[in-house]
Amino acid sequence: MRFATIRHNGSTVAAVLDGDTVHPFPAGTTVLELVRAGLPAALAAGEQAVATAQPVPVADAVFDAPLRPPTIRDFVTFEEHVEGVRASVQDAAGVPDAWYAAPHFYFTNPYSVTGPDARIIPPAESAALDFELEVAVVVGKAGTDLTVEEAAGHIFGYTVLNDWSARDLQKREMQVGLGPAKGKDFANTLGPVLVTADEFADFHDEDGFLTLACTAQVNGVEVGADVLSNMAWSFPALLAYASRNTRIEPGDILGSGTVGNGGCLAEQWGRRGRQDPPPLHPGDIVTLLVEGIGTLTNTIGTPAAPAPILPAPRRRDHAAERARHLAAVDRA
Repeated sequence: MRFATIRHNGSTVAAVLDGDTVHPFPAGTTVLELVRAGLPAALAAGEQAVATAQPVPVADAVFDAPLRPPTIRDFVTFEEHVEGVRASVQDAAGVPDAWYAAPHFYFTNPYSVTGPDARIIPPAESAALDFELEVAVVVGKAGTDLTVEEAAGHIFGYTVLNDWSARDLQKREMQVGLGPAKGKDFANTLGPVLVTADEFADFHDEDGFLTLACTAQVNGVEVGADVLSNMAWSFPALLAYASRNTRIEPGDILGSGTVGNGGCLAEQWGRRGRQDPPPLHPGDIVTLLVEGIGTLTNTIGTPAAPAPILPAPRRRDHAAERARHLAAVDRA
């Protein structure tokens, strides 16, 4: 089943996409509520909506992000991506040994989620805007310290994720050994729909990896293409790792990481030693296509207004300050 969030007749509501029509749920229903109810209950509710709701032509509905996730963990599971981006963002060669030890991830911003056809507003101080083609898995059931086998039963479904990146900001941040942060958290796009896990029963290879074709276009020109099964770890493995020593909860999103072979511009910059293709600019149209899920399109908007200036860091003689403070304490 294909769940969506649509804006229609002045309201925003969960819906089921069925061919050329969408079937809205009762007002106030959200896809996140359906996810939290569990996959069987959500499928039953979806069937009820298709049977009873007045259908709306797709052309008359405006699609939003399918859900507003409570958390977003973004993994990095494609070797080609790691190799190319390290060269362009970190001025480093190859893939670090630590990458092979575990499916690493970072937390990104759930408050900056946008949906299909949204205009993406780059940070004012960035001149190296990039897209990132990913598939995101949506957690459907809570769990802690899951095995990979158990984790497979905790998957609700999948959607497309564009992890937008300001590469120049990211490069500066990661020199400190933290991040990415402000190089990433200005926009994360999801959509166009959330496709339930049962729809992909015939799309797994013998090792349990999803074999979905993934393609990226800029202004109608293909700039990258890969197959999702080139991930180094499966989605159940990502859930299992994320659940270690903590909890995953329904609605949490885990990104696959950017696909290889041109899943972002920075990978190609690293391989070519120059910004070719060029960074994204206002007016550029980015289209991500994932087999079995759909097409996610966004346009780059005018950069944000410059942010207020922060003060420079205070520099101190740390030892002298400690001595002054301790002396004052002793006098008291």
